[in-house]
Amino acid sequence: MASMEHPIFSLSTRPDRRILNYTHNGVEITVVPSVKGLATLFDKDILIYCISQLMAALNAGREVTRHLRLTAHDLLVATNRETSGDGYARLREAFERLAGTRITTNIETGGHEVTTGFGLIESWQIVRATKGGRMVQVAVTLSDWLFRAVLSKSVLTLSRDYFRLRKPLERRVYELARKHCGRQPEWRIGMDVLCKKSGSASPLRVFRKMIRDMIAGDHLPDYHLTEEPGDLLCVTRRDQVVAPGDGPMLKSLTYDKARSLAPGWDIYALEAEWRAMWTRSGRPKLRSADAAFLGWLKKR
Repeated sequence: MASMEHPIFSLSTRPDRRILNYTHNGVEITVVPSVKGLATLFDKDILIYCISQLMAALNAGREVTRHLRLTAHDLLVATNRETSGDGYARLREAFERLAGTRITTNIETGGHEVTTGFGLIESWQIVRATKGGRMVQVAVTLSDWLFRAVLSKSVLTLSRDYFRLRKPLERRVYELARKHCGRQPEWRIGMDVLCKKSGSASPLRVFRKMIRDMIAGDHLPDYHLTEEPGDLLCVTRRDQVVAPGDGPMLKSLTYDKARSLAPGWDIYALEAEWRAMWTRSGRPKLRSADAAFLGWLKKR
């Protein structure tokens, strides 16, 4: 949630070697790039995938650590990336930027407010590769700061369509809408504050034009945007956003079956989609929530 609230990732799609400084409501963040540049909002997909795996394990009652082993192909598929040779090469570059970007902040995670410096990931390693050098399995060690946030469940679900957004600013505005509007009917924010919180380097007049283009396109998942007098952006929900745990509970075995039905997919994102469908249909009483979810998943 902290990375949704505050600008930690670069919105640039080119190497960004600026030092970013951000201060808002007592929160201070300094982000320093490596020679490879700052970690981008698209690099964040890797962290979202790692967090998804950890949350799946926590919700199933399994022990978790900062050290994860990932199948590269599953990561690419789950985050809507190409599985070509270029896709694997870009994945490697993303790992390098995530490991090289250093952050100093006093953001509270897991109930602790400590000014600390860290990388988004502590280390990464190609564990297994093909004869051509393409990564098959990767080992990743997350930072203590990020791992504490996971343990305290300071996380929010995202729409799977988030990964289909190709413009960094669209992703950033969706994150802010998900964090601040969430399950409320609406949320308003001034354009100047939105520009600051988005991390955009564009002048306000250019930023305002980009937001108006986004409003005209109107394809942000879950949320609808409108401009209001007073230089305000109003965010309203398209449908009710349903959080995991709100409504029928699923068994641990059901998640295992779901993973076999949809290998490489984020099961918790699919669960959120199913819960939203269940809510739109009037929250009917289910004889078996597990059977209903698996049946929906097979059709999905």
